Amino acid sequence: MNTANNSLGIFSQTMAKAFGPLIELYFKAFNYNKYLAGSGFAALITLGLFFLMVALISLGDNSVPTDNSRKLGDVIMPDRDIDTLFDNVEKPEEPDQQPEDIAQPELDLAPLAGVDVSLPKPKANFAGGGSFFRDGEYIPLFKVTPIYPRRAQERGIMGYAVVAFTITETGTVENAVPLEGMCGDPTNPETVYRQCSIFNSAASRAALKLKYKPKIVDGKAVRVEEVPHKFTFILEES
Repeated sequence: MNTANNSLGIFSQTMAKAFGPLIELYFKAFNYNKYLAGSGFAALITLGLFFLMVALISLGDNSVPTDNSRKLGDVIMPDRDIDTLFDNVEKPEEPDQQPEDIAQPELDLAPLAGVDVSLPKPKANFAGGGSFFRDGEYIPLFKVTPIYPRRAQERGIMGYAVVAFTITETGTVENAVPLEGMCGDPTNPETVYRQCSIFNSAASRAALKLKYKPKIVDGKAVRVEEVPHKFTFILEES
């Protein structure tokens, strides 16, 4: 008990010697100006707390255990030569026979059985000219079979239709107009025809599909208008 009291007395004397001058300075400043003394005392306490925090942080960093585990380094694969199984590859032998070219589809332009399609005969012109293209009349190149009207087929009606159209500079047909339509039996020379229009539409549609070599005048293709064409419609005998 005496030892503790002695230790406490020594500590008190030490603190009095260390802070005695500061306490006397504080009282003198307080007597002189209490606001200035309060500000200085607050600054002193703040500075002391700051150093205390720095000391605690330093002591805390030393207590943190260090990581002594081993880290794997970067793995670098060495370059290796790849061995191929086949060094020399033989090229395939060329076939002895070349494959035949694929045949182009052929268009069957023959008229349907029972339908007679007559074409105008071209007029030959043998007059010579100095141009590269020889002058001449139009020439039919593509023959079209008209579709037999269903109503006429069901009723057993036969006949013909005459259509007029224009042949353009490129050989196509436009402006097809029916001129005449007759119903009767074209296979019977003694038949008596009567006017009808049942074949006009089918004949006009077929005329627009005709193709011609255009008429050449002075080496240039020209239009030919009001070209007549006759389509004959005949039913097969059952």
